[in-house]
Amino acid sequence: QVQLVESGGGLVQPGGALTLSCTASGPIIKIYSMGWYFQAPGKQREFVATITSDGPTRYADSVKGRFTISRDNDKNTVYLRIDSLKPEDTAVYYCNAEIVPLLYPEVDTYWGQGTQVTVSS
Repeated sequence: QVQLVESGGGLVQPGGALTLSCTASGPIIKIYSMGWYFQAPGKQREFVATITSDGPTRYADSVKGRFTISRDNDKNTVYLRIDSLKPEDTAVYYCNAEIVPLLYPEVDTYWGQGTQVTVSS
C-alpha cells in the first residue's frame, strides 16, 4: 500500500537547525504536491509549506525566512529544513502528499504518522 514515513525529528537546542525528511513508497503512479503541517500542544494542525512536482513552493506567513521546503523526485522524498529553532517550534510535524496510486488511479491525499520536534535547552 501507499504510505508516507517521516524521519529526522528529535530534541534540539534553541538556535539550532534540523532537517526533516518524508519518503513516499508503494504502488504509485504519480506524486503531485508534497507538504508539511505541524501541530503544537493544545493547538490545531497548521499548514507549514508545500512544493509542487516541478518546484514552486508556498509557505505559511509564520514560517517564512526560517523554514525551507525541497524535494527529490527520484527518491519520492520531501524535506523541511528549520533554522534558528525556537521553543514555539515544538510540535508534531506531519508530511502529506497528493498521490495517484496504481491500484485505484485517482488522486488522493495521504498523511505520514508524524515526527516529534522538541526545542528545549
